[in-house]
Amino acid sequence: MLYAIFAKDVENSLPQRMSARPAHIERLNVLKDEGRLILAGPHPAIDSNEPGAAGWSGSLVVAEFDCLEDAQTWANLDPYLASGAYASVKVKPFKKVLP
Repeated sequence: MLYAIFAKDVENSLPQRMSARPAHIERLNVLKDEGRLILAGPHPAIDSNEPGAAGWSGSLVVAEFDCLEDAQTWANLDPYLASGAYASVKVKPFKKVLP
């Protein structure tokens, strides 16, 4: 089943994100290589694809997991959470309708 992982950043999370980014991307690439990643990306803190020093306000990952518990366990191990970049992470079941 698909699950949406919503993460909210702490204020001024850019330094924590930058230090944890390689490990964060590596985990996402594992999901991608396994064919389980639907989409992933950050929410810019301002109305721009390249927010620069304004940084990011959170992230969204939609991926396939066996159950909600597995998705939550995966989310809880995110390097951004461990680095202090994320203030919170919420996981919810997701049903893809379109496209």
